Amino acid sequence: MRLIILGPPGAGKGTQAARIADRLGIPAISTGDIFRANIKQRTPLGERVEKILSSGGYVPDEVTNEIVEDRLSWEDAKDGFLLDGYPRTVGQVDALDVMLAKQGQRLDAVLELTVDEDAVVERLLKRAAIEQRADDTEDVIRERQAIYRKETAPLAQHYADAGLLVQVDGMGEVDAVTERVIAALPQRA
Repeated sequence: MRLIILGPPGAGKGTQAARIADRLGIPAISTGDIFRANIKQRTPLGERVEKILSSGGYVPDEVTNEIVEDRLSWEDAKDGFLLDGYPRTVGQVDALDVMLAKQGQRLDAVLELTVDEDAVVERLLKRAAIEQRADDTEDVIRERQAIYRKETAPLAQHYADAGLLVQVDGMGEVDAVTERVIAALPQRA
């Protein structure tokens, strides 16, 4: 199964991606994890990405697309994958479509975790206090939520128009959310 998971910061995407991928026997692929691993390993890509991020910029689509295309070519992703954090732009959506078409593949579904923003803000503020994240103030968290809505709305609409968007209530206990996601997935042909 070839999947994407969408949801605002704090919705539990990373947690659900790992659980769903494990249940389906496919890799959960996070572009953020790939970037962090390359930075930590001081690879040429990591140094390039670190320089971009430290200046407050966004990693350009071409770089992100290249990383994703390489990762999707790995043996463990041949029969499916779950992408977390990609695509984030309409250009990345188009690039992913081209990547998959070259391999004779297509997406099976795009999962969107829907959450109550105030509850997520409260959850993130608690996490910030526990992890001593001084930069995670309510204003910063709400700004990230607003940016997510603005940037992701066109992607969600694109996938809804393509008949691929599956919205799932992301609120509640982790196990209950996982079960709702699994139940909402299209059945394999």
